[in-house]
Amino acid sequence: MTQAPATPRRTDRRHDREIIALALPAFGSLVAEPLFVMVDSAVIGHLGTPQLAGLGVAAALLTTAVSVFVFLAYATTAAVARRVGAGDLPAAIRQGMDGIWLALLLGAAVIATVLPTAPWLVEAFGASGTAAPYATTYLRISALGIPAMLVVLAATGVLRGLQDTRTPLHVAIGGFSANAALNVALVYGAGLGIAGSAWGTVIAQCGMAAVYLVVVIRGARRHGASLRPDAAGIRASAQAGVPLLVRTLSLRAVLMIATAVAARLGDAEVAAHQIVLTLWSLLAFALDAIAIAGQAIIGRYLGAEDRDGARAACRRMVQWGIASGLVLGVLVALARPLFIPLFTSDPAVQGPLMSTLLVVAVTQPVSGIVFILDGVLMGAGDGPYLARAMVVTLALFAPAALAVPVLGGGLIPLWWAMALMMTVRMLTLWLRTRSGRWIVTGASR
Repeated sequence: MTQAPATPRRTDRRHDREIIALALPAFGSLVAEPLFVMVDSAVIGHLGTPQLAGLGVAAALLTTAVSVFVFLAYATTAAVARRVGAGDLPAAIRQGMDGIWLALLLGAAVIATVLPTAPWLVEAFGASGTAAPYATTYLRISALGIPAMLVVLAATGVLRGLQDTRTPLHVAIGGFSANAALNVALVYGAGLGIAGSAWGTVIAQCGMAAVYLVVVIRGARRHGASLRPDAAGIRASAQAGVPLLVRTLSLRAVLMIATAVAARLGDAEVAAHQIVLTLWSLLAFALDAIAIAGQAIIGRYLGAEDRDGARAACRRMVQWGIASGLVLGVLVALARPLFIPLFTSDPAVQGPLMSTLLVVAVTQPVSGIVFILDGVLMGAGDGPYLARAMVVTLALFAPAALAVPVLGGGLIPLWWAMALMMTVRMLTLWLRTRSGRWIVTGASR
């Protein structure tokens, strides 16, 4: 008896199950990451304003340093997923180990850079004379945990490529809990102040990295994969990450330009902008979770040389992105009067905030498409195109944003410029996806 061919509805249901199984745990682990800084802020906030200000500067520097290397997760996910699709688990884990060794090398380089330059970096970020010593202390100690942070990124990419997003969720929850307990114990119990908070974070990050390494090493031994550093493999991982690094730096430049322009508009506008940007980033977590599922699923289909499966998965995930964007947009539009007072009671800030959030709400479906297609192309290993597309987007966004204060515009025109940026990204990603050039099958691209 022959099996009936899969109908489009059955195919969609299969993709839905895969997307949900990968995206929900990914969302949980993504949300857990910023909670580290929130816990540190809550604990240090009771020490005094200079300590909290010092944490703010140091945390911004650390977040920037680590986010630059997020390609360790993205590139590793795509490469490992391809080999999983090709049915070669030993090669998949070997590829993951190359990413982990690269993370350790980059982490060592960051430590060597940050430790001697910490006071200069803190000063360059504009820390006050009272906050600078605390910022320097926190930065120097926390820098010791950067190799562990980067290993966490690379190992997360390994597990995502292996179609496992549950383990990263469990590790993130454990790391968050340990960080919270260590912060309280070292800051107040041991009386170490802001240094105790930094040591607590370092210990928690090292613990997370150790758990990941145990999981990956067990997998390597199970499948007979080598754990030794391979120069050619590490070099290949670095080469795959360079385009994604360019993409990430271009995106960071967009956000920095937007904040710099908002600062020129006045105190109320920049305060409102920071709140909008925070909420925009929170919404991005939900959409990025689906994109992470896309990286793993697309990479696996292409590794298995299943072109039709990759196309069908891409189509279904775009539908998920549009639907999620619509739901998030409606929620933001309707809930504005409820959550805005939680952030500020100043009418001068609430006014522009109310209108600007409506722009964010309207553009959420566009954001949904952008995040999904970004994830699809990452999963396909199409990093060079993503880099070129983001550079073009930056080139179009920068003059539009910088023209806002010159033309007498306010926060709403600035966020329409952000909407333009997302629209350009959507068009460039859609054109690439429609062309089919991203569909390169095989165990490697």
